[in-house]
Amino acid sequence: MLQQTQVKAVLPFWERWMRELPTIESAARADSHTIHKLWEGLGYYTRVRNLQKAAKLILTQHGGKFPKRFEDILALPGIGRYTAGAISSIAFNQPAPILDGNVMRVLTRIFGITENPREKETNQRLWQIAEELVCDSRISISSTAGKNSKLACSHLNQSLMELGALVCTPRNPQCTACPLEKLCVAFKEDRVAELPNLDKREKATARTFVAFVIERDGRFLVRRRPEGVVNAHLWEFPNIEILGQSGDEKGGNGHGSFARAARELGVDFHNARPICTVKHSITRYRMTLEAFGVKSKRTPRISDGVWLPHSQLDSLPFTSAHRKILAAVEVV
Repeated sequence: MLQQTQVKAVLPFWERWMRELPTIESAARADSHTIHKLWEGLGYYTRVRNLQKAAKLILTQHGGKFPKRFEDILALPGIGRYTAGAISSIAFNQPAPILDGNVMRVLTRIFGITENPREKETNQRLWQIAEELVCDSRISISSTAGKNSKLACSHLNQSLMELGALVCTPRNPQCTACPLEKLCVAFKEDRVAELPNLDKREKATARTFVAFVIERDGRFLVRRRPEGVVNAHLWEFPNIEILGQSGDEKGGNGHGSFARAARELGVDFHNARPICTVKHSITRYRMTLEAFGVKSKRTPRISDGVWLPHSQLDSLPFTSAHRKILAAVEVV
């Protein structure tokens, strides 16, 4: 859940998940509807499908117990080098390196690395530094007596992440409060604001969609997104992307992009009423979704849809944008 998502956003989802599916076996046995409904609103839904695949693999290959070896953790679906390192070091105190955005920023500033940390050679150098640090922490701390020696690797990696999140921040870093201030090359050379040397973000691409909340005899037409697409397995109202024109060109007289979208879906748009406009983002795309309500006497050209009463819609796992449309329908 924490991949690509902040802790404060994850917490309520994690608590709900653990109430409903508290064990590896329960996660592995749950149906698709259940896992997607529990994940609804958290985004990046490939994560929940990988989570279930991993749970099933743990049952079949590891006797239902989460593996402790780094190589076995890395082999689980949805777990890459960073996540495997975080689990290995934090949960099992193994000398496995981690390199997320926070740690990358800390290391490039401390060691004065001016090359782009996302380039292959520089990135590998950072991984090597992270590995040397976590290995050295285990050796140096374990050589001294004390209770903390048992958690050297765990504490080191968590400290790096917290330092980047709370002190060595992207903007306005708290250098004078940093325990590594005297060791930091970027601070000594007054280059903190220049590092890390990242490429400029690609400009966001605007995309416009039109969605139709089609009602017939007290039932609404919805469809489930297919495998292999963004938000796969989640539900939505029939919609279509408007290419080459703004959604504002919908027009009220059967002209413009709105009318074209309705005709393409086989929707009778003459009695359509606006419901809401939803703006949201997915990766580098900035989406505008215009939703319209339609009472239809004829069946639209949507072969993969099902007609359901309003009372059943809330139990379906909707995409975040279409969940907002559903909420607006309730008050229309």
